[in-house]
Amino acid sequence: MLIFRWIVLLLLLAGVLCFAMYIGTGQAVWRRRGLVIVKWTVLAALGFFAVLILERLAIMV
Repeated sequence: MLIFRWIVLLLLLAGVLCFAMYIGTGQAVWRRRGLVIVKWTVLAALGFFAVLILERLAIMV
């Protein structure tokens, strides 16, 4: 659990750094990279929380 939190935090930080590079350089490639990193991080987090919810539902049944 702790490892997953650190991975998500580092991926979000990488996305923010890509956006900062986009602002600094004006190159659109940094914006695209940042969006891709953030998009996949959010999707992975949603999947992780869905698994947690399903585990708790299985315990309740």
